[in-house]
Amino acid sequence: MAKKKKRSGHLTERELHERRRYGFFWYDWLWRILRPALVFLASFVIVCGLVYTGYRKIDAMFFAPVDAKDTTVVEFEVASGSSLSTVSKNLEEAGLIRNHSVFKYMADFMGMGQKIQSGDYELTRAMSATDILDELISGDGKPLTAKITIIPGWTVEDIANYLVEHKILKSADEFLSLCKTGEAYSGYYFIEDMLKKADSDQRLYALEGYLSPNTYEIYTSSSADTIIKRLLSQTEAAYSLSYDERAQELGMTMDEVFTLASMIEKEAKTADFAKVSSVFHNRLKQNMTLGSDVTVKYASGSEKMVLSGSDLSVESPYNTYTRKGLPVGPICNPSMDAVVAALYPDEQYLAQKYLYFCSKDPNSGELYFSKTQEEHDAAVAMYRPLWEEYDRSRGLSP
Repeated sequence: MAKKKKRSGHLTERELHERRRYGFFWYDWLWRILRPALVFLASFVIVCGLVYTGYRKIDAMFFAPVDAKDTTVVEFEVASGSSLSTVSKNLEEAGLIRNHSVFKYMADFMGMGQKIQSGDYELTRAMSATDILDELISGDGKPLTAKITIIPGWTVEDIANYLVEHKILKSADEFLSLCKTGEAYSGYYFIEDMLKKADSDQRLYALEGYLSPNTYEIYTSSSADTIIKRLLSQTEAAYSLSYDERAQELGMTMDEVFTLASMIEKEAKTADFAKVSSVFHNRLKQNMTLGSDVTVKYASGSEKMVLSGSDLSVESPYNTYTRKGLPVGPICNPSMDAVVAALYPDEQYLAQKYLYFCSKDPNSGELYFSKTQEEHDAAVAMYRPLWEEYDRSRGLSP
């Protein structure tokens, strides 16, 4: 008698075999759908892992900070007109990036190569290449241009100190060195003529007198040489042909005009320029020493109003008490008003032969003019106490 099949809900071995053969398990269809997705997801995760690992390796090799723990500030300058290649090489030499070529390609790829701004930056080795690039693009916060004002009567040293104080120049050394010899500026005809003089090497600064006082707009990245050329060019433009013709009428060279103008600038206020010029012209005509305190002060560096006998006898080609004629060169950089006064002295004071002047009030700059030595001595005796008090008020001993 044949056995009956079990109906307990369990499949017979035959039924299991058949279902395996023909895929009748309930989850088989789901597996066929999910398997490709799972394979893709697993592959994607593996690829991402490889990419991330590669990225981390490349980043560590080329883009990561040189030293993430080193926050020491490194001063870095991007000079005006510097190419991306130059900036990149300078960054690598300063130890701020790992590879200058990669930095350049990164900046080019990001379209940032032309956006780097000149200036002075404070960077660190803890900054990544992208951080540094962002900093160079944002700029250093300093303006690209600045206005400078050169005051009439300033000396070469005054101008140099002013440029350093206003952070146009880092140091006065180069500026002073260039002004000392003037040899780099012989392309200007008046500098060339001045350098040909036998006593030109006796000047404290060859360019003294020729750095035209004015207000200028310059790039904050300007070099000492660039600034000097700007000032000399202004002098060349301001000294017109008519001035040169007038100088020839007086029998004076341009250098002599500027030397006299520098003395006038230091001795008087603008209102008295022409009168002081007349006194100096009259003394030159009479072959007298010019006896100008300001030339002695330039030679000795003294700031006193009342000069001592030793001050007045200082051995110097600028001492107009011991030497006749004009000093060896200008003692400051005069205004064009002083230059005009040197060329056009007051006709009335010339005709009346005024030969002396002295200060009436050091604070106001008012002058007293005299025709004779006796009159001048009396004026000096009258006003000398004011000069001494002025020196004391500034902490300068008589």
